[in-house]
Amino acid sequence: MAVINAMETVVKQLFEEFRKNYELKCDCVLCQDDILAIALNKLPPRYTSSEKGHLFVKGEYTNQQLRSDVMRDLMEASSIVEHHQHHRD
Repeated sequence: MAVINAMETVVKQLFEEFRKNYELKCDCVLCQDDILAIALNKLPPRYTSSEKGHLFVKGEYTNQQLRSDVMRDLMEASSIVEHHQHHRD
């Protein structure tokens, strides 16, 4: 297994949950990727090189403080992207 930032998995899973409760101004792939990138840059990375480590970090998905932090950063990121889109409608 290659070295990966396991927080990407957590953030992507929570982003799907976030999208169900928050209507994005633009739901295109480019805006979604921008939101994910901004949120991930605000969160501490959790690198792992093994499946066991990846599962451990994914297990933190149930940590309420982590979920709250990720949701907060997704909200901030979506607001930034909403006001500064990289494309035209």
